[in-house]
Amino acid sequence: MGKSSGNKPPKRPSGRTNLASCIVATIFLIFIIIIILILYFTMLKPQNPKLKVNAIQLPSFSLSNNTVNFIFSQYATINNPNHGVFSHYDSSLQLLYGGNQIGFMFIPAGKISSGKMEYMAATFSVKSFPLTFNQPLTFGGGGVTVTDGVNGFRAGPALEIESRVELAGRVRVLHFFTHHVEARAYCRVAISVSDGSVIGFHC
Repeated sequence: MGKSSGNKPPKRPSGRTNLASCIVATIFLIFIIIIILILYFTMLKPQNPKLKVNAIQLPSFSLSNNTVNFIFSQYATINNPNHGVFSHYDSSLQLLYGGNQIGFMFIPAGKISSGKMEYMAATFSVKSFPLTFNQPLTFGGGGVTVTDGVNGFRAGPALEIESRVELAGRVRVLHFFTHHVEARAYCRVAISVSDGSVIGFHC
């Protein structure tokens, strides 16, 4: 009778083979993590958006018995330098006179795509408030300086207000990392009391 030739059982992998596989997988994982961190802290590190105020206007201005009220308009650009979408949701525009709030407006939430720039326009009415003509002008070091390329000059009766724009939100990088970012623009605005024209502003 011939000998039956049965299938030999497969050899189980040795402990050394398993250990080598684990070492290779660990090294590969560490390498991937290092590459992600390098990209994150060089090219993909979140940055605060760039906010620039381009123009400020008062479409309507009224002065009576040392009390003034007007409509305030501000135009700005927001640039998102990040590699992810900037989502802003907690933003506002505030007006101050003599340290007191005279106007406030919430800025609607929105999104700005990666590397894109968007325009922002805000207009609202400011309720009447009394003027204090003895308040010193800090704009331009005591004088009023025009900031639109015209030579600076001394102005007559003027009032100075402060505009504060604050944008807050988040940027998501690589679909995993979420980073809080914000942009601010604080401007001092000099306004002629005689006709309500904006003499100049400095941010």
